Amino acid sequence: MTDQSIPVATSHATGARPAPGNPLKRFFQATEIDTRLLGMVVAMLIIWVGFHILSDGLFLTSRNLWNLSVQAASVSVMATGMVLVIVTRNIDLSVGSILGFVGMIMAVTQTKFLPAWLGYDHPLNWVLALGVGLILGSAIGALQGMIIAFLQVPSFIVTLGGLLVWRGCAWMVTSGATVAPMDTKFRLMGGGADGSIGATASWVVGVIACVFIVLSILHSRKQRKRFGFPLKPIWAEYVVGGVSCGMVLLAVNVLNSYYMPVNLARKYAEEHGIAWPDGGLDISLGIAIPVLIAIGIAIVMTFLANRTRFGRYVFAIGGNPEAAELAGIKTRWVTVRLFALMGALCAIAAAISTARLNAATNAQGTLDELYTIAAAVIGGTSLAGGVGTIAGAVLGAFVMQSLNSGMVLLGMDAPLQSIVIGMVLVLAVWLDTVYRARAR
Repeated sequence: MTDQSIPVATSHATGARPAPGNPLKRFFQATEIDTRLLGMVVAMLIIWVGFHILSDGLFLTSRNLWNLSVQAASVSVMATGMVLVIVTRNIDLSVGSILGFVGMIMAVTQTKFLPAWLGYDHPLNWVLALGVGLILGSAIGALQGMIIAFLQVPSFIVTLGGLLVWRGCAWMVTSGATVAPMDTKFRLMGGGADGSIGATASWVVGVIACVFIVLSILHSRKQRKRFGFPLKPIWAEYVVGGVSCGMVLLAVNVLNSYYMPVNLARKYAEEHGIAWPDGGLDISLGIAIPVLIAIGIAIVMTFLANRTRFGRYVFAIGGNPEAAELAGIKTRWVTVRLFALMGALCAIAAAISTARLNAATNAQGTLDELYTIAAAVIGGTSLAGGVGTIAGAVLGAFVMQSLNSGMVLLGMDAPLQSIVIGMVLVLAVWLDTVYRARAR
């Protein structure tokens, strides 16, 4: 038996592994593409094409897609943390209220307190305001995590209470008054004409992303070969790398195709000493800063979930809490750290949302907890725990925002929008149940 196993291992190392089934199944087996994520991409494309047709060609425009990417940023940031929360068989219903409360505190900090000490538009105003928000968000998350972990109160009840408490606190800070405007540097985190990096920098980001993709593929292949794991066929590596880089460059091209409105372009030209020709200027906005923040958060959270001890502990707890406890994992402190992380992500989302609105309102973040949970669940996170991906959650956030954006373009009433989103969420959970049943 030992002699027979050696040739099999050698065959796998050279990538010549058998792939039974039809050609499509062999293709997915060779490329190792996540069919569930691919199905979500296809579903999103169908949604896009459908709304584009129904809106008489308004949906698939560079302007709408640019706005869609900015609007999805704050929810996608929180969804990356919600994945890990749900993986541990918990839930956080307070994220929208934390966003509203922390956003209000950051707004008051940079409009009332810091100007009295440092003056308006001081270079440190936005840094200190963001720092206050991150500390506060983390503290709120840690407090809720400690109640869940050490007092054994179910996360549903703790965060439901947090939903009410932090929403009330947001109102009490200013008695319901709106706080505006924000610091000019702080506003950059919300996107807009100033909060974008332009065409050239966007292409640089796209090329760097492609280089990162290629290096990741090479590193993965090297690690597989090092440990004797099966290698993908070379053609499969080319397909995955080519398609991934193509999608990145296509996205950059679409975002670069959205130009500043004439008034903003003229103002930009005056500020930068650019001559204004008779035909005007086409100045690309490029990638918005909140989108870059969301991408950066997604990369960090993916690394945290897949490459760190903390991430392995989270999935171990979600798979079997009792076994994780017996294995020596300090499950309570992992829970506290996880909810503190969720609070910090809420603070980042609050900064993006407040900067985009250029104001903090009492209604800010309302229903964001439902959109965040829906994004994670639609992205493939199992409510039974133990299963979930960061990429799926980000994609789920884009699906949710695509539905919202499309229904707004069609002029649908808010109640009907809620009905559609609720039906989509139930359908997504049912499809996930069917998918996992067949996978077994």
